[in-house]
Order: sequence, then C-alpha cells, then structure tokens
Amino acid sequence: MPTPPWLDTAPWRSSRDFRLTWTSGTVTLLGSVFTMTAIPLQIADLTGSPLAVGAVGAVELVPTIVFGLYGGVLADRADRRTVALVTEIALAVLSALLLANALLGTPALWPLYAAAGLAAALQGLQQPSLEAMIPRLVPHDQLVAAGALLSLRWSVAGLAGPAAAGLAIATAGVPVAFLIDLATFLVSIALLAAVRPVPSERDAEAPRWREFTEGARYAVGRPDLLGTYLADLAATVFALPAALFPFLAGELDAVWALGLLYSASAAGSLIATTTSGWTDRVHRHGRFVLLSAAAVGLAMVGAAAAPNLWAVLGCLVVAGAANWTGDTFRSAIWNQSIPDELRGRAAGLEMLIGSAGPALGDLRAGGLAARQGIRAALRTGGLLCLTSAAALSAALPALWRYDRRTDPRVRAVRAAAQAEDAAR
Repeated sequence: MPTPPWLDTAPWRSSRDFRLTWTSGTVTLLGSVFTMTAIPLQIADLTGSPLAVGAVGAVELVPTIVFGLYGGVLADRADRRTVALVTEIALAVLSALLLANALLGTPALWPLYAAAGLAAALQGLQQPSLEAMIPRLVPHDQLVAAGALLSLRWSVAGLAGPAAAGLAIATAGVPVAFLIDLATFLVSIALLAAVRPVPSERDAEAPRWREFTEGARYAVGRPDLLGTYLADLAATVFALPAALFPFLAGELDAVWALGLLYSASAAGSLIATTTSGWTDRVHRHGRFVLLSAAAVGLAMVGAAAAPNLWAVLGCLVVAGAANWTGDTFRSAIWNQSIPDELRGRAAGLEMLIGSAGPALGDLRAGGLAARQGIRAALRTGGLLCLTSAAALSAALPALWRYDRRTDPRVRAVRAAAQAEDAAR
C-alpha cells in the first residue's frame, strides 16, 4: 500500500506504548514552555538585568552536557521507562517548588537558577532513555514515520506554546505558569506509568563513566554516523542564529514581529511534518541529511539578502523545513542502524551536540555581527553551512552512499527487533 503524502500516523495506530509516550512528551513539552517563559520573566522583574536573564543559559549548559553523557550510559544499563518516569516525577517536584516560590510576597532569586540547573540535569538524564525507547516501541519499518511524529510535537509547542504562556502570564500572573506546568507533569507521569517496561539488554550493573567512550568510539568508527553529527553541528553553529533575531527585527523596523521571527522555523517544521508521507519512500538517508544542511545554508544566505520582513520570514520557514528534514533522516539512521546496547550512549552524544551547537552558534553569530553587522553574520553563516555540507559530502562518502536497503547494520538491527517481537 503506497504511503500517503501527508503525515504517516502508522506508529500511532500500531503501538499503544508509542501513543502513550508521544502523548506524555507532548503534554510535558507544552507545560515546560510555560516555565521556560516564566523563569526569565521573573528574573527580569527581580533584577532588571539582561545579563542576569542570559545567565540562565550558562547555568543550564554544563548540567545538560554532563548529565546527558551520563544519561546515555544509564539508558544502556537501566530500564529506560523507569529512568524516564523517575526523572519526570523529579521534574514535577521542581515545578511545585517554583510555584511555592512564586507565591511568596517577594520571590527569591536563587531558586530560579537552582531550578534551571536541576531541570537541565534531570532532562539530561531523561532524554537519552526517552529517545532510546522508541525503536523498542515501534516496528522497525515505521521508525521514519515515528521520527516525523516526534518532531510534530516540537513544532506545535514552538508555535503555540510561547503565545499561550505569554497570554496566561499576562492575564493571571507568573504563578499560574508553574501551576499549569505542574498539572501537565502529573498527566505525563500517569501516561508514562502505563507504558510497559523497556529493560536494557545488558547486565543490570551500575553504569560506569568510561562506558561513554565506547559510544564515542563507535560513532567515530562509523563515518556515516559521524557525518550525521557533523552535519547537525554545521546547521546549528553556522546557520540557525536565534540570538540575532532581536537585532534583525530592529534593522527591519519591525520590532513587533520578533515573535514571528522566532516562530518561523517552527512553522517550517510544522509544514514539513504535515506533508512528511514522502519520507518513508526515501532510502538514501545520508544524502538527504547533507542536502538538508546545504538547504539550511542557502536559506540563510537568502535571509541575509532579503529586502523586507516577509522575505526574511519566508527564508526562515524554508530553513526550518530543511532542518526538520535533516533531523528526520538523522534520526532514521540512528534508530535503524545503531544496536540497542549502544543506543542510549548515541543519544547522549546527540544531546551533547544538540546543546553545544546552538550555544556556539549564538556566540559565533553575535561576535561576527558585532564586527561586521547583522546581514553579514547571516550571510557568512549560511555560506559556512553550505561549504561544510559540501566538504562532508567529499570527506565522508559513506554518508552520501548510505542506503537503508543495503546497509548491513540496518539488516542486523532489523533482525534483532524482529526476534524481540517474536519472543514477546
């Protein structure tokens, strides 16, 4: 039966546990947007300092990296559902503490930073287990469609979440944001608790830090896999500079449109997601990873040359759709070809790159813009991304040639998944 051109919902229909996990993640993500909006606003109200607001990112970065690495090791040792559930409960407790602090006559400042750092650490522990669960919950031939569905929730949250959070805070105050987040965590916990256990296939012994190096050596030893990480870095470091948007809005004399600049990429992702049925007919995933990175670069070059706000927004929508395409096929390569016993550590490495890339990209773009201007920073970043995609295509031909129909690792992972399904 041919795949429809619109969003393929087969994983929803075929796997109860995937439906529960997807819904849990969606509810949590929407609630978290309220807290992510409220914390900077509270800090700004308490301090009046942009530097104090920007410091939240610095507080979050190190715990995300450190605990993301450890979370990858943990995901390959422990029951992944249990790790996700326990960390979700801990995150709910943090939301309750933030609510209590917000209800004080004069909220304290330090709990906001402490909660941001602890939440980053807990999410670092949780995310590798959540990602490594998916290939155990979804049939192997539906993993591309599952990746598209997972990205859908990010697109929806990126579009609807900030607007809803801003409206709720403006009309009911900051405490209601934390209350909504706490309520969504309670719903998410109930949904995760209903998911079947996803135990590790390795011995249930205490994870060791040195085990992460095994995952890193595996990635480096596979040029096609290494190329997916490098292509992701090229896009996030060079061509997705969200830090420039406030200045770009001012240059365009459209400060009122700052929210549109931030949400344009999410709109592109949503459009791509809802028309993603074609992705299941693609077999050369590595080629599309590289072409998508090139398209992101070209879109940013276009944004640098765009004469008005609407042309800039159009380029950002294209960049968001292209970045979504690259993410989808990167995820397919990871899920379909990495053995289960290494999947958690691969997800930890992905989290490291996913956290470092945007931070480095904002730093690069801000420094270049200070010296050469906003448009030059956009143009240079786009050209660097485009050049990086071409260089990776030449330096790592294994990624360009990757074909899920003939790759021996894909066949091995598919056989292991079919054996597990037969044993259940």
